[in-house]
Amino acid sequence: VQLQASGGGLVQPGGSLRLSCKASGTNLDYTTIGWFRQAPGKEREGIAGISRPYARTFYSLTAKARFTVSKNNAENSFFLQMNNLKPEDTAVYFCAAIYPVVAPIGDRWWRESEYDYWGQGTQVTVSS
Repeated sequence: VQLQASGGGLVQPGGSLRLSCKASGTNLDYTTIGWFRQAPGKEREGIAGISRPYARTFYSLTAKARFTVSKNNAENSFFLQMNNLKPEDTAVYFCAAIYPVVAPIGDRWWRESEYDYWGQGTQVTVSS
C-alpha cells in the first residue's frame, strides 16, 4: 500500500486548502483512513478520519467545524478540506491508512500506532 499526499501550500489566515491523498495497493472501501499533522517542536496529532465499516467520521476538537474529511472510493483518494485556516494550523500534514481492517477503530482513531501505512507529508503554512 502506498499513499501520496498533496495539496499543501502557503495560505493566508482565513483561507482554505484541500489536501488529497491518493492510495494505491488497497481499496478504500476496505480501509480506515486518517489525517494527522505535526507542527515544529510538537508531537504528531490526529486531525480527522473515516473508519471502516460504517464510514464513521472522526474529528479532533481543533478540526471540528473547520475541517471536513471525505473520500472517493472510485478514485481511491481521500481528502481533507480545511477552511478558515489559522496560523496555528501550520504543520506538515500526513495521510494514513489501516489495511486490512480487522475491527472498527472507534475511539482509537487518533492514535498513530493504529495505522499501518503513511504518506510522505505535505507542508501547510498559514501566514500573512
